[in-house]
Amino acid sequence: MGKLADGLDKAVHEAFTRPIPKSAGARMRYLVRQLKSTRAAAQQLGISQRTVERYVKGQIRTPRKDLAARLERQVAARWQPKIRAQAKQQAATTHGIVIDTRARFGYTAAPGSTDDARLRHLTVALPPTYAARLFDARDQGATDEQLRNIAAEALQETYFKDGGRRASGLLVEYTDVEHIEFGL
Repeated sequence: MGKLADGLDKAVHEAFTRPIPKSAGARMRYLVRQLKSTRAAAQQLGISQRTVERYVKGQIRTPRKDLAARLERQVAARWQPKIRAQAKQQAATTHGIVIDTRARFGYTAAPGSTDDARLRHLTVALPPTYAARLFDARDQGATDEQLRNIAAEALQETYFKDGGRRASGLLVEYTDVEHIEFGL
């Protein structure tokens, strides 16, 4: 996953009402419950079914670093699906999404204006339509470049063109993303 996809996931995870289980055993039990079998959990994690059973029984307590990371990712992806859907729905219909980014912005504009790309730090509240487009693209498996193009269009229309009140011929290029965070 890319920076934008990870940022969208992180924003949704902040909406959770309960923390993700901390111990490896609790995470494994949750994953087994969600997938309905130890075999399915073992296939998702790339380990043996017997190893999953040992975690569930508490015979193994500390996983290897790579397994711990895979386990955390799998549990986080399935944690509180109704809360996740509700947060996305609110962002896409009423609240919108806040983007905080530090990136290089270049412009294609009318003659006489500066179009040199420069590094900027922006924090902008995007309208719900762009939040919906970002989440829909993320859910459909869009690449980071496609998500960046949607974010660039959103920043262009919302921040640089101020909703159509200025700079009508401006086209914004959004590159070299150093930092990006989303807030719901």
